[in-house]
Amino acid sequence: MTEDSAALRRRIGALQERMSGLCGAILRISESLDLDTVLQEIVDRARALTGARFGLLTTIDEAGPPARFIGSGITADEHRRMTDWADGPRLFEHLRDLPEALRVRDVPGYLRSHGFSAEVLPYKTGQAAPIRHRGAHVGSLFVGEKEGGGEFASGDEDVLVLFASQAATAIANARAYRDEQRARADLQALVETSPVGVVVFDAGTGGIVSLNREARRIVEGLRMPDRSLERLPEEITFRRADGREVALSEFPLAGQLSSSETLRSEEVVLSVPDGRSVKTLLNVTPIDAPEGGVASVVVTMQDLAPFEELERMRTEFLAIVSHELRVPLTSIKGSVATVLAASPGFAPAELLQFFRIIDAQADQMSGLIGDLLDTGRIATGTLSVSPEPSEVGALVDRGKNTFLAGGGRHAILVELPSDLPRVMADRERFVQILNNLFSNAAAHAPESSPIRVTARRAGVDVAVSVSDRGSGIPPEQLPHLFRKSVGAGDAERGLRGGLGLAICKGLVEAHGGRIRAASDGEGRGARFTFTVPVAGEPSRSESADSARGGARALRHGRERVLVVDDDPQTLLHIRNILTAAGYDTLSTGDHRELSGVIRAENPHLVLLDLMLPGTDGIRLMERVPELADVAVIFVSAYGRDETVARALETGAVDYIVKPFSPTELTARVRAALRGRAGPERFELEELSIDYDRRRVTVAGRPVELTATEYELLRVLSANAGRVLTYRSLLRQAWSRHPGGVNPKLVHAVVKRLRGKLGEDGSRAAYILNERGVGYRMPAPPGK
Repeated sequence: MTEDSAALRRRIGALQERMSGLCGAILRISESLDLDTVLQEIVDRARALTGARFGLLTTIDEAGPPARFIGSGITADEHRRMTDWADGPRLFEHLRDLPEALRVRDVPGYLRSHGFSAEVLPYKTGQAAPIRHRGAHVGSLFVGEKEGGGEFASGDEDVLVLFASQAATAIANARAYRDEQRARADLQALVETSPVGVVVFDAGTGGIVSLNREARRIVEGLRMPDRSLERLPEEITFRRADGREVALSEFPLAGQLSSSETLRSEEVVLSVPDGRSVKTLLNVTPIDAPEGGVASVVVTMQDLAPFEELERMRTEFLAIVSHELRVPLTSIKGSVATVLAASPGFAPAELLQFFRIIDAQADQMSGLIGDLLDTGRIATGTLSVSPEPSEVGALVDRGKNTFLAGGGRHAILVELPSDLPRVMADRERFVQILNNLFSNAAAHAPESSPIRVTARRAGVDVAVSVSDRGSGIPPEQLPHLFRKSVGAGDAERGLRGGLGLAICKGLVEAHGGRIRAASDGEGRGARFTFTVPVAGEPSRSESADSARGGARALRHGRERVLVVDDDPQTLLHIRNILTAAGYDTLSTGDHRELSGVIRAENPHLVLLDLMLPGTDGIRLMERVPELADVAVIFVSAYGRDETVARALETGAVDYIVKPFSPTELTARVRAALRGRAGPERFELEELSIDYDRRRVTVAGRPVELTATEYELLRVLSANAGRVLTYRSLLRQAWSRHPGGVNPKLVHAVVKRLRGKLGEDGSRAAYILNERGVGYRMPAPPGK
């Protein structure tokens, strides 16, 4: 009886110890909600509970296939072999389909009897338990090799089964937390990048819980320099649409918010005591607490300044149109009234003169209506052009004759070089651009001064200039010349701008070109210059290995364009346009993949959306080094001058404002790729590089180079005048990026290359060292 009691006490003690261990293990796996931590704790605790030498945990995702494989007590090499095991997926399915836990004395024999290879799991004993949560299979636990060499007992099996059931709950909780965190991060990114300002107040304290980027921008102008944004509500006065004013400094903010009313789309002026103010469209939504009352208040605001600017421009535009229509209508009305009021009547010749006036003014009105239609097409991105190879001289001649036939009285002086290449231009639209520029010049210059037309080759474009000796342009007006509205008062005072120049800008950009204005000041004339692409110049071919930087166009293949945008509709729209135009198009909506995609796919050009979740294109240009090696065009609905300027300052070659027409997009892409191609030859002192033939000579003597040496020389010469870092040279010149930054590798190739070019580091003329940074080649004279 005494011995039985002692044995019973030992059994109870062992059971208590085991239950204590189980409870402790359950607490450990429940301490964290990080999925990786939870999974590792589960397999570690399973080993400890059963006294096993090693443990394995496999989990499956919601779709069914194995998602994770976690080990405990095994080496990295063993883990790798198990991960690569060909029979692994079938074994997972086998364990998943087991109706209950499994305890095996001979693991290799069990595996072979079920058709599995046994060399990966050479352990003698083992046991497995399924992990199920609410009837769904989550994964499997496997432990092997009892410490001390014994066998697993039924008690070990019971503990493993109990622990697996609790592990299932811990995994489900960690996955739910992970999904909730991802959803929260997505929501935060959406709110932070929203074009609408969002402010969340705590109704209990009145404090600001959060405010997004746009909200900070809206109220930044109201903040005192020595005050934080969080203290701004203490100083703000709200003036509502009905005239009521609420100064938050006079009332406790918490009290105001706790009894907050719902507000929908009300115009509210936010102001501070020194008179600064901002007009907003406000929405206020109280969020109820579960126990009653208001927990928080969400305020959304839109800055109405841009809308008021649009309204002002619309009013001015209507005033200009009215002014422009009134002039020909007055002439028509005057001519008709004169003929009708003449009692004795007019001679046929006199009547004919009146009819000519009516006809000319009707033509002017028709032209104005056509301009209005073109303005609408430009605004909606539906303006199309049909470029074809054309002689610049013939087009200028047509423009000149059209202007003079329309009543122009100024002399047109044409000075074009004889070797000017043909251009890709819609001939009717090109003449329209010239006619608008001639009319603009004639309106601001005396009839005695001629209008001059010049042109020159500018890289892959031809630049055409129209100059006058008229009233000139004030410097402050230059940035606003190409807006469709400059104000009726401005037009009456003779200031430049309006429909004609706005249409010129739209037509030039539809060709893939640019237009700009220059003036030395008032009374000193003006010059308008626009570019159109050169026609019929094939891009140079380059090897598939040397695919980073420099000349990117392929003569015997299609050029590859990468589109980065988080909007699936935009991706599809751009992809269809570029595919139809003959480009290979890649796309991604995740900016985090950008570096890898560029390295793997080697695109010739990147179309980069300005606004992306969690970041923006300008920030990516600064942080993704691979973007420095390709042509980048920004695509955005934001068309403000300062935004465009910031984007171009980062190194982008162009900026396209949405909406855009297929013609404009393909023309801009074509122009950017042609600009990236660069010249056919490079000449510096006695060094000559023929890119098309991959031939290098020094003083006429051929220089034999390896593929890497030539590629390094090509990259340096294509970027002559610029310092290229070691990292940039490795990316662009090495067919297989060696990984990391290894200046010694670059030094070694530069040393061999210098020797073949007949120079060394002490007397370098072609490849110059920038100590600690990289290398550069001098720009040829005149570049």
